[in-house]
Amino acid sequence: MNITTLGEARFPSPLPYHVSDKLRVLFNAVVDPDEPAKEEILFEVAGPRKMLFFDPQKTRAGIVTCGGLCPGLNNVIRSLVLELYHGYGVREILGFRNGYQGLDPWRGGEPVPLSPEFVDDIHKAGGSALNTSRGPVDVSMAVDNLIRRKVDILFVVGGDGTQRGGAEIFQEAKRRGHALAVVGVPKTIDNDVPFVSRTFGYLTAIEEATKFITGAHTEAHSVHNGISLVKIMGRHAGFIAAGATVASQEVNFTLVPEMPFKLEGEDGFLAALKRRVERRAHAVILVAEGAGQHLMNEGKDEFDASGNVKFKDIGPFLRDKIESYMKAEGVPYVIRYMDPSYIVRSVPASSEDAILCDFYARNAVHAAMAGKTGLVIGQQHDVFTHVPSELLTKHKKQLSLNSTIWRGVLACTGQNFASVA
Repeated sequence: MNITTLGEARFPSPLPYHVSDKLRVLFNAVVDPDEPAKEEILFEVAGPRKMLFFDPQKTRAGIVTCGGLCPGLNNVIRSLVLELYHGYGVREILGFRNGYQGLDPWRGGEPVPLSPEFVDDIHKAGGSALNTSRGPVDVSMAVDNLIRRKVDILFVVGGDGTQRGGAEIFQEAKRRGHALAVVGVPKTIDNDVPFVSRTFGYLTAIEEATKFITGAHTEAHSVHNGISLVKIMGRHAGFIAAGATVASQEVNFTLVPEMPFKLEGEDGFLAALKRRVERRAHAVILVAEGAGQHLMNEGKDEFDASGNVKFKDIGPFLRDKIESYMKAEGVPYVIRYMDPSYIVRSVPASSEDAILCDFYARNAVHAAMAGKTGLVIGQQHDVFTHVPSELLTKHKKQLSLNSTIWRGVLACTGQNFASVA
């Protein structure tokens, strides 16, 4: 996939190592010879280029973090600043506060100057040193503000909705003929950004969720017919639930958005839960927040500030259904409901996620300084890539029920109940 460039790169890079613009990575590593041949998707390899479009001494960069919190946001901010400052010699770096609101001069206030001193210790804390927010970006006003502040590069750190906004800013700047490099860093603990093998924060979320599951298992196992119901994040994708299930080895039922499950009847979830409790006298249920929405389709849809449909709360719904069913069946039980979602996303990044954050951030800087724009840093087969923003925003990534991780879930839980076709 070709990446848009702002023009001829005329300035030598100060870095001693470089990556050729000709290198490409295959999207699909596995090919079935019995399937009809398809046109392969090739992504440009990320990394420092030999020549730069921007003169580091005259370059001004901006950073914005958007959407929900995620472990590693501060690591990304820190590595962006350090690579710009120490790697390339860029001295003017602005942090736009409160997400895309910060690009609106009427709502965001003055940006904060970023320096190595400012970011020195921020990676040790969760959250974002620049704060964050949900909601769309006023593209015209944002570009006006960036031009007025003479910003040459904008780093957009966020999920698929944030990257859509970044793509719109890129297109508006292009339409005006303004040389603005817009480079995205993919952020979501849900791990649902397409063309990205793993987003930062995902493994930290699994580690934190696993701790809660261990406690939930203890609670359920400590009383007769104890049931622990744990709700975890995952609006459209069940990667956290699946990963935490395999990591903990203590979950008996895993419910994800990709598998609409049958609730009632002998082949439904409730009957399967009853059989488990009668046989083993305890059960642990892990449910992703986006699971079971087909069971709660009453009333009008509500939307959040970003235009996303507000999901019905599966946790209390499922708890109430379990209680009613067990009472009707005459099965004694004790149920505990737990929702660690916001705690999971607000902790500092784990060591492995911290490494990933650093690689994403520094590759974003390399791409921007070379004059590449309208892209998000991706990852395929342990190689970092340049993914066109418009391609990324046209696709969705969900958990495949034929994947290794889902087969691992089925092996760990032994769950057996019907799905809804």
